[in-house]
Amino acid sequence: MMKTINIEEADYISDYKIHFKFNDGKENTVDFKPFILSSSHPDIQKYKNKQLFENFNLEYGEIEWNDYELAFPIFDLYQGHI
Repeated sequence: MMKTINIEEADYISDYKIHFKFNDGKENTVDFKPFILSSSHPDIQKYKNKQLFENFNLEYGEIEWNDYELAFPIFDLYQGHI
């Protein structure tokens, strides 16, 4: 049976980079900068403010910002890209 992948730990590194540790032992650092800076959506653009970007939470094995205003699929983060 395939195990559900969850994020166990997420650490802000610098700029728009976050390092992830997953429950199967895999680790990745994901650079959110291209996504954040290229988006024209106002709910995403506000995360150009690094203080807002750094203020993420882990909920139920997922990363989210401001009560799921911004979230990303775990599979993409596990693969190391968004």
